[in-house]
Amino acid sequence: MHRRGVGAGAIAKKKLAEAKYKERGTVLAEDQIAQMSKQLETFKTHLEEFASKHKQEIRKNSQFRVQFQEMCATIGVDPLASGKGFWSEMLGVGDFYYELGVQIIEVCLALKHRNGGLITLDELHHRVLKGRGKFAQDVSQDDLVRAIKKLKAMGNGFGMIPVGGSYLVQSVPAELNMDHTVVLQLAEKKGYVTVSEIRDSLKWERERACHVLDHLLKEGLAWLDSQAEGEPQYWLPALFSELLSRDITPEEANQMTP
Repeated sequence: MHRRGVGAGAIAKKKLAEAKYKERGTVLAEDQIAQMSKQLETFKTHLEEFASKHKQEIRKNSQFRVQFQEMCATIGVDPLASGKGFWSEMLGVGDFYYELGVQIIEVCLALKHRNGGLITLDELHHRVLKGRGKFAQDVSQDDLVRAIKKLKAMGNGFGMIPVGGSYLVQSVPAELNMDHTVVLQLAEKKGYVTVSEIRDSLKWERERACHVLDHLLKEGLAWLDSQAEGEPQYWLPALFSELLSRDITPEEANQMTP
């Protein structure tokens, strides 16, 4: 007994059904997108009302400001994206982060002769707060990170290097690759590192370790203690808290290099 083939009518009917399902799916997708857009617009309106009501708290309270920034991020709103518009006029956040950026630059420039352009985020935070005075608007480390990201976008050498659960802030346009970052992270606990420690910890050849350390010396990011017991030590002043707390001149710094 021969099996009957599928007729042309059945094929056409099947294609018509598929087209209807596809059309229906498109309509549903468009409805969902429209609903989501409406919800986001409503959320944005409520966010603007919230900002208007709590603008003083957002300006003065750093923790409250972090939470507000996170709420904005959920709907793709960046209050720092432009110096004009609702957010800047309502909250003044554009001016706040601009002024904070200027203070960050001033601190980094003042310490450049000591640390070569690298400073811990903790140290930067402490010095910015000290410079602002006790009656100024509170500033958190999150505020510093946001301001530094804006400085980085301007292409003036600013960047952040993750070290020990925090960051080193780089304020000079030095070329630092992953090798340099790993060595900085290795030096984080003691403030210095040696060629042998790099070879033992990272399993590098001596030439690779020396190449990285020579670059850090050349850029002024490291100081060499050639008279250390055992072997020369490469100190990272940005990680050396005692060094940061002393008033060291460039002449004294030169005495630590061969």
